[in-house]
Amino acid sequence: MKIVLLERVEHLGAIGDVVTVRDGYARNFLLPQNKALRATEANLKRFEQQRADIEARNAEGRAKAQADGERLEGAAFVLIRQAGESGQLYGSVAARDIADAAVAAGHTVSRGQVVLDSPIKTLGIHAVRVRLHPEVVVTVSANVARSADEAERQAKGEDVVAAAAEAERALVAEQAAEIAAIAAEQSAA
Repeated sequence: MKIVLLERVEHLGAIGDVVTVRDGYARNFLLPQNKALRATEANLKRFEQQRADIEARNAEGRAKAQADGERLEGAAFVLIRQAGESGQLYGSVAARDIADAAVAAGHTVSRGQVVLDSPIKTLGIHAVRVRLHPEVVVTVSANVARSADEAERQAKGEDVVAAAAEAERALVAEQAAEIAAIAAEQSAA
C-alpha cells in the first residue's frame, strides 16, 4: 500500500515521503496512529495544503522532546528484583517497569516510549533507549539489583555476580584445604 508519512518513522522515512509498506502495517499501525495517510490524489493535495502546519507541529514537539531529553539523558534508575545466585532474575524487567521508575523520579515517560528489544532478565546495569519523539532518542541506565546495597556496588563498577562467585570459590578452596589437612593428620596417626 502506498502511503504519505505525516511524521518521521524510523526505518521508513521522513515527513512527506511517499512509501510503499505492507497493507497490515499501514492499516494496523500507521493509519490508526495518524502517522500516515493513504497516498491517494485527494490525500496528497490535502497533505500539501497542511504541510506547513504539520511541520510546525513536528518542530514544536521535537523542541519539547529535546528539552525533556536533556533532563532525562544519562539518568539511572534502580530496579530491585529477586534473582538467583547466577544473576538470573526470577521474573524480568519490561518497558513498563522502566517507565514507572522514570515517572517515580519525576520524568514524563510512557511505556510506549521505552525501547527494549527484549526484556531484561539478568542483574547488572543495562542501557535502555527512550524515544521521546521520532527524532529524539535518549539513553538511560537501568540498574537491576537484588538490594539497594548491591545497586550501589554495581553503580561503582563492581560485578556483584562475579564477586559472589569468586567468594564462593575461595570458600570452597579453603574448605578443601581444611579437609586435606585433616585427612593428612588422620593418615599420619
